[in-house]
Amino acid sequence: MTTPATPPGYTAPASPNAAGAREEGALGRGFERTHVWVFDLDNTLYPADCNLFLQVDQRMGEFIARLLGVPFAYARHLQKTYYRQFGTTLSGLMQVHGMDPKPFLDYVHDIDLTPVREHPELAAAIDKLPGRKLIFTNGSRRHAERVADKLGVLRCFETIFDICDANYVPKPTASCYQHFCRAHGVEATQSAMFEDIPRNLEAPHALGMTTVLVRSNANHDHPLQQMIRAWVEPPVHVHHMTFDLAAFLEGLAGTSPVASTHVTDLARADAEPKSLEVNAPFGHAGAPPAPADSKGTA
Repeated sequence: MTTPATPPGYTAPASPNAAGAREEGALGRGFERTHVWVFDLDNTLYPADCNLFLQVDQRMGEFIARLLGVPFAYARHLQKTYYRQFGTTLSGLMQVHGMDPKPFLDYVHDIDLTPVREHPELAAAIDKLPGRKLIFTNGSRRHAERVADKLGVLRCFETIFDICDANYVPKPTASCYQHFCRAHGVEATQSAMFEDIPRNLEAPHALGMTTVLVRSNANHDHPLQQMIRAWVEPPVHVHHMTFDLAAFLEGLAGTSPVASTHVTDLARADAEPKSLEVNAPFGHAGAPPAPADSKGTA
């Protein structure tokens, strides 16, 4: 019998006896039961080297400066302070200043999408996946629609669950994922979650989802990238990793379920994921303090 070729985007599986052994069942958590495919948006569906957040970050500072009538430098100080104190800049502005979130979300996501290129291979790979496909983002629905449309994948998805749908409670807060599952009738144990931030996969893992960390060469020197680069063994909540989402999905569609493939890819020293999630609560276990916001809304 001929052994099937390893699907594109994979590397050798981790040894079950490796240091930091997995909890029972985690190492073998694959896709044989998966019929709901859940994707983060920013730096997951599109490459992190598009660096869209550089624009979002600038616009957050501009919005705060105008909202409060303060110099831009002080607005930036408040932006980072609120991020650290409240988990998101948006949450701080809402709690401290009673700000209506909609104008903020509209303004910070009004960005140039020129760096995002159409990705027909990704669209084709998503189309081949059996079952439902949803986008789950800490950004706004409009931002997700614009970006997914530019990528050419918007038509692939049943719906988008955004920060407004989550009542402004962002990933990685566990209740946010529970709310998502209830809102869309998602059975976690029959679902897979694709993310570019490891800590955003902790709650999906705990709920029973199969998890995939989408990695990148971008932002090599960011503390999060340094943390991942230092891994000897991926944490228990990261079941699979890939540097090429389209190839990974194509491999799933074109081969038998990869129930035993835990993709480590740790030997590849030049590849790192992107910056910290803007909406991720500060001080979450396993995450370094964030020197700056870096994805999502704020």
